[in-house]
Amino acid sequence: MPVSASTSSTATPGTTTAEAAVLPCPRRTADAARTAGLPRIDEPREMAPADARELSKVFFRRLRALEEGTPEYQYVRNTLIEMNASLVQYAVRRFRGRGENGDIEDIVQVGTIGLIKAIDRFDPDRENEFSTLAMPYITGEIKRHFRDTTWAVRVPRRLQELRIDIAKAKEELTVRLDRSPTVADLAAHLELTDEQVIEGLVAANGHTSGSLDAPQGEHGDGPAEGHTLADVMGEEEPAMELVEDIQTLAPLLERLSDRERAMLRMRFGEELTQAQIGAELGISQMQVSRLLTRLLAHLRASMLADPGPESDHACTRTA
Repeated sequence: MPVSASTSSTATPGTTTAEAAVLPCPRRTADAARTAGLPRIDEPREMAPADARELSKVFFRRLRALEEGTPEYQYVRNTLIEMNASLVQYAVRRFRGRGENGDIEDIVQVGTIGLIKAIDRFDPDRENEFSTLAMPYITGEIKRHFRDTTWAVRVPRRLQELRIDIAKAKEELTVRLDRSPTVADLAAHLELTDEQVIEGLVAANGHTSGSLDAPQGEHGDGPAEGHTLADVMGEEEPAMELVEDIQTLAPLLERLSDRERAMLRMRFGEELTQAQIGAELGISQMQVSRLLTRLLAHLRASMLADPGPESDHACTRTA
């Protein structure tokens, strides 16, 4: 098995920046290799897969005999990472269609984390192939990355997994039934209730999002053509006008006298009649009617008037 006699202190040719950020590349000195009792490999990434597989077995046995944190341990561990980096590249191929705008490097980083975890947990005494343990770790880390970072709206893991189950069930039932499955079909197939399936379908909408500035003409002719999504979605909220009225009215009410506020509270809060209010205040029903009319007219005019310096209103008085 050929090995190089030179020393490499940097990432090997063809290594991406993302890989270099994850894979530590300390100076593999001849002393560390000699102390570890192993050959010093200059370009572990360039090894043939069969050679890397056989040499990894030797390195794994030596790794378990070394003390963690020593230069020899670091040399053996780092060499194992680089010799088996091809497993990450193999796993990443399944996810290339889901990487955009440089995300492939992120996927490689995440997959390499899974490779490192597998190396730290591999027990050569079990006599299993390292790839058998490594691939689930690598793909698991990549899937976790997509689950945690690619949803436009964060939803519980339970619903994320339910979305995947529903998608698989849709595909299978479409072939079996020769039509699109209904909610009841999906519920029966997945042994769930209709409500659970609907919850999963609604949660699936959070996986992707669209821009409110996206043009809508591409979706067909009609009133939406030439407008953005923001133009054709939503409507005026009637309650907003009520909120504005309340905010305008509040300071006006604070400037009323105690009797005026009491009169408004009894009429519109307690919904008493004018006669009942008169009896409560010791005045006639006619006086209550006249006072309320003048008071409401003043409040209405004050709310419609342009903002300006505050002035005391002309308080109503009883005769």
